[in-house]
Amino acid sequence: MVVVVFRSRLAPEAGADYAAMADEMLERARAAPGFVSFHHYEAADGERLALVHWQDEETLALWRDDVRHRLAQRRGREAWYAWFD
Repeated sequence: MVVVVFRSRLAPEAGADYAAMADEMLERARAAPGFVSFHHYEAADGERLALVHWQDEETLALWRDDVRHRLAQRRGREAWYAWFD
């Protein structure tokens, strides 16, 4: 099993378009081969943490290379996240 840890803070500009894409990405991930689970936490100060479990490196690579997921990543860098790692 592989675990992806994604820490982030949303930018003030992240709005309904972010929420719609986040919902779409979760739906796509859940339907993807090798997806195991998703857990999301948010601290009182706005820091966010997502833990995503994948079956193995191969299925994670398929998700990483998903065209729509790549678009969401680009939009995240451009407009939705104040920071992430």
